[in-house]
Amino acid sequence: MLSIVHSISINGLQATRVLIEVNLEKLSAQRDAFFIMVGLPDNAVKESRTRVRTALQNSGYHIRDRYDVAVNFAPADVKKEGSGFDLPLAIGQLCAAVDEKPAFKDVARNIGRYVFLGELGLNGELRPVRGVLLAAILARKMGYEAIFVPSDNAREAAVVDTLKVYGAQNLKEVVEHLTGTKPIEPTVINTREVFYAAQNDFPYDFSEVKGQENVKRAFEIAAAGGHNILLIGSPGCGKSMMAKRMPSILPPLTLHESLETTQIHSIAGKLKRQDTLIATRPFQAPHHTISDVALIGGGTNLQPGEISLAHNGVLFLDEFPEFSKKVLETLRQPLEDRQITISRAKYSTTLPCSFMLVAAMNPCPCGYLTDPSRRCTCTDGMIQRYKSRVSGPLLDRIDLQIEVVPVPIKDLSEAPAGESSDAIRERVVRARQIQAERFRNHPGVHCNAQMTEKMLQEYAALGAECADQLRRAMERLHLSARAYSRILKVARTIADLEGAANIGFHHISEAISYRNLDRGDWAGTGC
Repeated sequence: MLSIVHSISINGLQATRVLIEVNLEKLSAQRDAFFIMVGLPDNAVKESRTRVRTALQNSGYHIRDRYDVAVNFAPADVKKEGSGFDLPLAIGQLCAAVDEKPAFKDVARNIGRYVFLGELGLNGELRPVRGVLLAAILARKMGYEAIFVPSDNAREAAVVDTLKVYGAQNLKEVVEHLTGTKPIEPTVINTREVFYAAQNDFPYDFSEVKGQENVKRAFEIAAAGGHNILLIGSPGCGKSMMAKRMPSILPPLTLHESLETTQIHSIAGKLKRQDTLIATRPFQAPHHTISDVALIGGGTNLQPGEISLAHNGVLFLDEFPEFSKKVLETLRQPLEDRQITISRAKYSTTLPCSFMLVAAMNPCPCGYLTDPSRRCTCTDGMIQRYKSRVSGPLLDRIDLQIEVVPVPIKDLSEAPAGESSDAIRERVVRARQIQAERFRNHPGVHCNAQMTEKMLQEYAALGAECADQLRRAMERLHLSARAYSRILKVARTIADLEGAANIGFHHISEAISYRNLDRGDWAGTGC
């Protein structure tokens, strides 16, 4: 007999409905039964044969070895990946074997109202799978009544309202619910209540940072305008400490941004057990040995990279020059376009990656070029080679380049607590509200860092004095046209923090001061 069970395949950020057609036919001769799968299943799907058969047996639903089993995954031209088809395949076999399992006769008639997703252990246990949130969104869109998922994925799927979500610990619970023996209570959560309750849950606060007022000012400007920032300073001066606090001063995620971010982490399998929504902006800090594929995404089976996991949040690259040149250069296009297109022989997909880049580096190989208490042992040539590991085009895309000087121990012990992240965040939010109003007729533009050249002419026009000041700085520092635009964007953000309608002389001056690496005599190297 033939049965059709509905499931969902996740490929990148694309969810596709999959019909799993299971046909069981009694053997007509004394020979071994065959089990065949068609419809572009990958190895993980093919291996489900053993998992499903053993799980059925250990759950008390063994199907005798006297059937030829043919399984088709439709549409046949979409590759089926992962272990999430175990549960629907098990249910399909039970529905097809109604002569052995008469209790499933009624189940088979109504099975088309549901979607099934989950990996089976050999004991029948249901284990979590990736991409459940995307699957639930598609299930609701296509009008399904309910979705059955592992219990560890239930809260993730329950974010989608008007769709019943049944989380089960094992195969037996699903079967008992379908046959009416022991119904499962649907998982229900208040999405907005959970989202807003976790919005201010930050492990770090700027009040713990003493001194470094100029650096904290730069962080505030970066957060207010969505600008990229580079910190240059000796080891132990607080670069990483302050970078980890960046999410605490960024504007809260909107519910739409939260859903976007959660979907990416869901398909990457990065959601923690029992997670519902990502309510705070992500902070990704990959090690400098990371490969270009791990950073931008890709692989044989498509996986989002660190830049996509940092979408709507912060990507922190510590020891910036220690990353391979190939890895750093792959950042250039995503920093401009805020999305990454990954093209491979078997697929091509575009992933979002609208992140703020926070990078940190030492001023020289030994790290002590700018340290007032330690002597640098590097030659000018060594320093120049070290700095050149970060290319000019990449530096052009970093709006603020800040020198961080260590705070003396005496000042650290006597200094009062710094300004809290909440206080800084209030000013940042006010500046972002000004920008939201400014860009209300420009879909996809949310902050000053995203302005196009045409928008700069409209919203960052300069008076004669400011224009002359910027021209002289361009000539003196030999800045590129891209650096010119970045200075204008930063100046516009500084003006927004003050609530000023127009960019003034001091706004331009401050914006220019944040181009440290554009100064030919930076740190006295003469390079």
